Amino acid sequence: MQKYPMTPAGLTKLQNELKKLREVDRPANIKAIEEARAHGDLSENAEYKYAKEQQSLIAGRLEYLEDHISRAEVIDPTKLRGDRIVFGAKVLLENLDTGEQVTYRIVGEDESNINEGLISVTSPIARSMVGREPGDRIRVATPSGVKNYEIEEVEF
Repeated sequence: MQKYPMTPAGLTKLQNELKKLREVDRPANIKAIEEARAHGDLSENAEYKYAKEQQSLIAGRLEYLEDHISRAEVIDPTKLRGDRIVFGAKVLLENLDTGEQVTYRIVGEDESNINEGLISVTSPIARSMVGREPGDRIRVATPSGVKNYEIEEVEF
């Protein structure tokens, strides 16, 4: 059975979303379906069709969240040490082509957000960094071409 690595914050985020779906979104959707049914002919009732689509989306997301939470492998980065890059590491990289520096934290797929510097452990750049240490150089194939980086710093 596949495990899903995530940080404690990532697990909390998923649990909060699950709770909101169960306690807020699903009951509101049920009420919307009841109100739409009260309007009569369901075959031409756009509100009813929309509410039923939402019900399906909510059910799918609930199933997804329950599965990922039940198979979560929570890794606390604050308890990790060393110079080697592993899940949860915060890594400072220098782009060797432009000189630009960027910092990423390697997290689980469900908690990645490039705008916050959180990259999925399954992303090409994270996969190329895992097991490396400061001073190592990596090449990463991206949609915009190959990029060359040097690992400047690793922290947990």
